[in-house]
Amino acid sequence: MCSFLEWRDLKIVYKRYASLYFCCAIEEQDNELITLEVIHRFVELLDKYFGSVCELDIIFNFEKAYFILDEFLMGGDIQDTSKKSVLKAIEQADLLQEVSLALGFLMPCELKLTVPLKINTI
Repeated sequence: MCSFLEWRDLKIVYKRYASLYFCCAIEEQDNELITLEVIHRFVELLDKYFGSVCELDIIFNFEKAYFILDEFLMGGDIQDTSKKSVLKAIEQADLLQEVSLALGFLMPCELKLTVPLKINTI
């Protein structure tokens, strides 16, 4: 079974995982096999984050799926090949979100925190 299609001036690279299809449209000079590996790494990251990823995980947590993709890819280029460091960045963002939500519930909107500015003189 071929995972590559040509459409207009693009190549479509796709891969099926259980009931999920992941597709990428790439330019003619891009490598199809690297794109398949990118798809595979993205699915591995989704599996690590969600457990066994399914349609409902992506539908109801699409912002997390996009965040994972943004941590892994940026502008079509691989930013980080290490699964551990990508997952660590995602966990830190989740923790930051939980802390900011907790602080938002504890502090009234009218209360503003000010941080003293320290200026060093030379």
